[in-house]
Amino acid sequence: MLAYIARRFLILIPTLLGVSVIVFLLLQLTPGDPAELLLGERATKASLEQMREHLGLNKPIHVQYAMFLKRLMKGDLGETIWTRQKVWIEVKQRFPATIELSVAALLISCFFGVILGIVSATKQYSLFDYVSMLGALAGVSMPIFWLALVFMLIFSLNLGWLPMSGRLSVGVELETITRFYVIDALITGNGEALKDVLWHLIMPAATLSTIPMAIVARMTRSAMLEVLRQDYIKTAKAKGLSNMRVIFKHGLRNALIPVVTTIGLQFGVMLGGAILTETIFAWPGVGKWMYDAVMQRDYMVIQGGVLFIATLFVLINLCVDVLYAVINPRISVR
Repeated sequence: MLAYIARRFLILIPTLLGVSVIVFLLLQLTPGDPAELLLGERATKASLEQMREHLGLNKPIHVQYAMFLKRLMKGDLGETIWTRQKVWIEVKQRFPATIELSVAALLISCFFGVILGIVSATKQYSLFDYVSMLGALAGVSMPIFWLALVFMLIFSLNLGWLPMSGRLSVGVELETITRFYVIDALITGNGEALKDVLWHLIMPAATLSTIPMAIVARMTRSAMLEVLRQDYIKTAKAKGLSNMRVIFKHGLRNALIPVVTTIGLQFGVMLGGAILTETIFAWPGVGKWMYDAVMQRDYMVIQGGVLFIATLFVLINLCVDVLYAVINPRISVR
């Protein structure tokens, strides 16, 4: 097991190196001059040249990339162009908000997706099966930004049930310890803040969970249908075991391998794909931060943010692979 984990960590190096090359080249191909964006259109030619010299933009592309790799090896993701703050510090400040949103969306998608998949598999070709799978297809097809605007229109503007944006209402005080607002509210025993935080979390988490929920439901149904046709399921039923015991103990556990893989991949996608959700709901996470960086041509933020998310994605896949042996002891990790 340890040798397998060590090998996967070694694979992380060329993967992130490839990601850094792709991101760096794409940024070089995009139009616009960061120095001009920073100084404004009325900046003099001398000041522009001085700013390019300061940012290293006047050097050849391979030299700029080598400078970036040198900083990266030291654990330095650089400084943001606009605030002159360390990129790593900015990531640490915003990452808890993204994790909180992604975990909430993952819990919603896993709970409803797995249940819908199990019921659809056990009631194949029933009305519930057709309706749930049609809903799953609609969930995959609906654009996140459109669904977010519909939710805001219905639940915020028309009904007034949920707040439209942000993580915390103005006037609600919360002592930040971990920057995870739900955890901080629980630690400090602030019931008012906890209720307000959860109220702000519901709509963006529900929006972000729609596509993963649909994918998990379809994958669970497919895996359960395959497992329920196996001979050992027929044997378990012949022994007189209850239907619930057969489904959850013998069926679901053996069907979880592809489902866990899908959940792990979707969690990584949510971490990187929360940009639209965070931007629309003004959620102060990594996604909103990277969107602003793209609009401002902040090279260091884009490079650092993409590498950080890519690292998380690979680590999540590693955790999923290790979980295989936990779910099914017959699987050996070599």
